[in-house]
Amino acid sequence: MDRRAHVDGSMMAPAPGHRQSRVRGAGGSVAVWLVVAVALIAIVAMAALYADRPGEVADPPLSAPTLTSGEPPLVVPGLELGTPPAAEPVLTGVDPAAPSTASAAALQRALRGTLTSPDLGKHVEFAVAELGSRAPTLASGRPDLVTPASTLKLLTATAALHSLGADHRFSTSVVTGDKPHALVLVGGGDPLLTDVRPTQGETSLPFAEPASLAELAALTARRLRANGVRPVSLTYDDSLFTGPAVNPTWEPSYIPESIVSPVSALWVDEGRVDPDQATRVGDPANEAAQRFADLLGKRGIDVRGEPRSGRATAQAQEVARVDSAPLAAIVQHVIEVSDNEAAEVLLRHVALASGSPGSSLAGVESMTTALEGIGVDLRGAEILDGSGLSRDSVVPIRALVAIVQLAADQEHPELRSVVSSLPIAGFTGSLASRFVATAPAGLGVVRAKTGTLTGVHGLAGMVMTRAGSVLVFAVVADQVPPRLTLAARAQLERIATALSTCRC
Repeated sequence: MDRRAHVDGSMMAPAPGHRQSRVRGAGGSVAVWLVVAVALIAIVAMAALYADRPGEVADPPLSAPTLTSGEPPLVVPGLELGTPPAAEPVLTGVDPAAPSTASAAALQRALRGTLTSPDLGKHVEFAVAELGSRAPTLASGRPDLVTPASTLKLLTATAALHSLGADHRFSTSVVTGDKPHALVLVGGGDPLLTDVRPTQGETSLPFAEPASLAELAALTARRLRANGVRPVSLTYDDSLFTGPAVNPTWEPSYIPESIVSPVSALWVDEGRVDPDQATRVGDPANEAAQRFADLLGKRGIDVRGEPRSGRATAQAQEVARVDSAPLAAIVQHVIEVSDNEAAEVLLRHVALASGSPGSSLAGVESMTTALEGIGVDLRGAEILDGSGLSRDSVVPIRALVAIVQLAADQEHPELRSVVSSLPIAGFTGSLASRFVATAPAGLGVVRAKTGTLTGVHGLAGMVMTRAGSVLVFAVVADQVPPRLTLAARAQLERIATALSTCRC
């Protein structure tokens, strides 16, 4: 792999055979119009919100979205509400059939000097295409592979949605054991299973609540009491996933320093001691079983002895079950906050969906097959995990652009949450505190997945230009000296903002 830097104007070249007019596939204009409308509405809302914030006040800490109660609105006696006025048309000034002005020459002018900054280190790769286009409008002169870091989660999430469907849920269950009054807690690979169900507004999941052991314990205790069962024994089954729980290509310090948990089909709060703390436990499945036993005890069901590892039998009967939030909501969480553990769990589910064992290795093979089957060119890629924590993974820069294009395609509505979940510059997720000081013109108009490891910095997503075009882009610098970390991040923000300010 050629890891030399590509500098000056020659770094970027129009894709071979690129036409400056908009390239459309079947139904492409409708897909472009739909996503442009959604993007513009979000941008207008974000821009209005930002305009009301004092410039000298730092961004508030990221808070979880508030969930609606589902109750009917309050009715006040004597209050009569008139019929609301008809909604005004939106986006009346945007013509989706208008010819594109996002030419390679215009983009080169907008980006002049930004991609050659020494702050980005010795190896930078870049690609940009108009939304709905089959090929990049502008890309690195000699396209190379890059270390994707967490931008790899775009591939994992896309493969999971394609393989399982946006409405898929993961179940955690309690079944009968092989002896009387014996229970088995069976992990179903719910990446966001929690201990006690959070109160309204505390969850980080959009429009949905995670499944909880507390609810499972309540359902189990109710069923046991109804059958006159009080003392029980408890076994836990985490056999859904196979292979090593710790990826051998990760840095050796990741587990002892609680950077990531050993991956398990049964855990609570992703193996954390406390959901608000970074400290992880060594055996997430055993910890989950211990907590479940405590929750049963609080509900009058005495668990005799210590929970032990084992397997549910084929003849086991279900006692109780809780289901996760829909996969689309889990994907939103993964992409917005760049959740490493949840991404690794989704990778194993991709393997299981293909009929393979639920291991990381099988997950990578199944993910690659799935993505190539829906048109993503991964030639030359070497993917070693699902989160991007592995420093040895490499992918083509254009594959990151292709994933976003695919998720926005009207032919793949099951993938839509990949693009709708992209963090918004200055407002949400991993971009909540970025762009504010370095590139404020990009606030609210850049949406991108971040990718960060020591020496690796990337952005991949979408941006709205001043002329109304929607561009899909990816830029990764993967040989950045650690001393230039903040400078490199700032420069990536300037590159994305340069696209947004382009009159093209």
